[in-house]
Amino acid sequence: MSRWTGRTLLALVLPAALLLAACGDAANSASPDDGGTAPDADVTGAWGDTANPKAPSLEFNPGGRVSGTDGCNRLMGHWSIEGTRVTLQDMASTMMLCHDVDEWLSAGTAADVDGDTLRIYNQAGTEIGVLARPRSGA
Repeated sequence: MSRWTGRTLLALVLPAALLLAACGDAANSASPDDGGTAPDADVTGAWGDTANPKAPSLEFNPGGRVSGTDGCNRLMGHWSIEGTRVTLQDMASTMMLCHDVDEWLSAGTAADVDGDTLRIYNQAGTEIGVLARPRSGA
């Protein structure tokens, strides 16, 4: 009878152990060294000089919305990220006529997070400009 009890115990414990092992945090277990993918870069927050309305800047909301200015027109849309590549989606802008303003940021369709630098690319994949993450306390 103790042999049957041992099998019963094994039949109950083994599936429970497998179930708990399957509940591990796969997102934190992947690393570039073991063939996994690195976590997405943190793009949320401000990029550029948000205090100066005549300077290009973007603000990435954690909910996937992006807004900013090219130094003249207001920009708004959605964003997503995979690794360090940010994709700008459904971008729209106001149509103000401003003289002596380089409106390069309004042509951005993608960006790469490179530390505290955001490299902006146009539809052709050409880098068209960069925005710096403001320093803390600045």
